[in-house]
Amino acid sequence: MTEEGSEKKRRFHLPHVYTIVFLLMIVFAALTWIVPSGSYERQVIETAAGEKEVAVAGTYSSQEKVSVDEETGETTDLRCNLMQLMQAPTRGIQAAADVVAFVLLIGGSFAIITKTNAINAGLSHVIGRFKKRDIMIIPIVMVLLSICGTTFGMSEEALPFYAIFIPVIMALGYDSMTAFLICFMGPNIGYIASTVNPFNVLIAQGITGIEGNPQLWLRAIVWVVFTVMAVVWVMRYAAKVKRDPESSITYQDDIQKRVEFSVQNDSIEQPFTARQKGVLAIFAAGMGLIVWGLVTQQWYMDEISAVFFGMGVLSGIVSGMGEREMAEEFVHGIADFAYAAIIIGLARSILVIAEDGMIIDTILNAMAGGLAGVPTPIYTTLLYVVLGLLSLLVPSSSGLAALTMPILGPLTQLIGVNPEAAVTALCLANQTMNTISPTAGMTVAGLAVCKISFGQWWKTCWKFVLLIAALGIAVTAISGMLPA
Repeated sequence: MTEEGSEKKRRFHLPHVYTIVFLLMIVFAALTWIVPSGSYERQVIETAAGEKEVAVAGTYSSQEKVSVDEETGETTDLRCNLMQLMQAPTRGIQAAADVVAFVLLIGGSFAIITKTNAINAGLSHVIGRFKKRDIMIIPIVMVLLSICGTTFGMSEEALPFYAIFIPVIMALGYDSMTAFLICFMGPNIGYIASTVNPFNVLIAQGITGIEGNPQLWLRAIVWVVFTVMAVVWVMRYAAKVKRDPESSITYQDDIQKRVEFSVQNDSIEQPFTARQKGVLAIFAAGMGLIVWGLVTQQWYMDEISAVFFGMGVLSGIVSGMGEREMAEEFVHGIADFAYAAIIIGLARSILVIAEDGMIIDTILNAMAGGLAGVPTPIYTTLLYVVLGLLSLLVPSSSGLAALTMPILGPLTQLIGVNPEAAVTALCLANQTMNTISPTAGMTVAGLAVCKISFGQWWKTCWKFVLLIAALGIAVTAISGMLPA
């Protein structure tokens, strides 16, 4: 065997997330033949978010796999057959149509806003204003990027800033790790401490049936605390490197990078037009309207989608885009977000199979029995750890929400814990794990652009990530103990 062939044989790749979902569909189809069927009685209760149907603890009853209706003679078979398995993706997408439509509409709207280049130009303008007071670039830019992360889930949109920051930050006497920290940790810490991010908070709440984002105040506090911590951490690292350049973990590598990333004094300058300022004003007003609607009007996905759509259309008009260009960008945005939207529908197909086989309540009953009497902090810690580990397989926050919330949401409520804890754990654990995960696309992409190895990154960030994880576990416990 050749060396190249041996290398290919040794290389291991995690399955594609679609493959994981299809395998889980097969597993759950098999479970409908093995796991006993049964159900809980349901009742409608009043919560802070309005009426909600929940399972009643202690009312679980078993159900025969195959039964015959004495009156009609009709046979009911709860075991999933091949045809039902093949139909599950279609039925799953139909069942999750509201969430799928929500993601696609937001994707199309954001594409129009992104095409205006208003966010990039605005950030570049701010950076340029503070270029002579170089240390101030760090808190200003990180806070702005964190706002983008916590509100609309900035991720791929941050990639252009790496190319802008590397030559500028290195020219100011810092290292390439500082540039990476600013561009990556800014939006990433905002994503971890999401407030109204539609791709984790709002989707997870939608799947769980929570309306109005009742713990928005807690999420806002967490965002402030986490962002301040991240800014202080990055500023301390940057100051240390500037005092002693050889203390940089990338010092030797940066010698070559200074040649590769030629420094241009105007590399950070971008035009910031009146039209782009108008787009940013629309964006700010739209996000403010969403927060107002969530807090005071109990808005849900339909209302939030409407605001995002309005933001996209108005941004296109104000930026001077033509009708055809706006429509084409909207289609491109839908295409970009189709991956996330369809995985939500496909993940829902797992639930469709389990519900048809009446095994979901059996699984919930077994898990609730095993966790009965477990103190809330212990349960929420387990929740955080499980979601963090699952993030290695499913880095996408929306995909992870679609896979886990149909079970973890009802389970959390069933054992007497505020179901918001499941949403909080998802937000905090998923992106914290993605910060160090080799399966997280944007982490890998950012490190590749900055030519930083995973070893260098892990050595730099492990203490901070552990601190964020510990605080995340504590916040999840608080979320679970708050009244529903």
